[in-house]
Amino acid sequence: METPELAVNDHVILRPINRRILPEVMSAYLEDPHAAKAALPWLKEGEEARSLIGDLMIDLELHRNGDSIHFWAIHSMEDNSFVGMIGLGDELQLAASAYNLGYWVRKSWRMKGIPRACVDAIFNWQSHRTEQSLIEITVHPHNEAGLATCKSICEKWKGLAIEGFVPIEIDNRTIPHVLHLIQLNRGD
Repeated sequence: METPELAVNDHVILRPINRRILPEVMSAYLEDPHAAKAALPWLKEGEEARSLIGDLMIDLELHRNGDSIHFWAIHSMEDNSFVGMIGLGDELQLAASAYNLGYWVRKSWRMKGIPRACVDAIFNWQSHRTEQSLIEITVHPHNEAGLATCKSICEKWKGLAIEGFVPIEIDNRTIPHVLHLIQLNRGD
């Protein structure tokens, strides 16, 4: 199933990742490298970041015609500028899960409800194309904004946090994360 363009609201639209937006992604990365690393924990800082982000963009573009992952660039409806990225990936904690949800929004667009609105568009699309799918969201326990967004998503989509922590390997270290699960059912 090809990753489609998805309408979100009057402010943003989701377009399948395309490597041609790399300059805009790098500009957003340079605004706040720390936040980008929180969203992409494997990301190295400095000069190596451009190469790693470029490789990611190519990889995501190559996968957009399959069904194992679906990633979008978030663009402004006003001027088509790059706002962030969001997607359904395949780095899973549970064998029963279909995807994990990840997102990153550039600094100037934060605190506007962008991830939540994009998640609604993606989950609506996913609900209409499959009988059911279990979606994971993992959040570092000290990421207060991420936890708040995740709580809001779980309230809307009837998700729940799993007791305890799951170990996530980042830079050869095990970092505990909170795992949230959302079961999407057709037409839900």
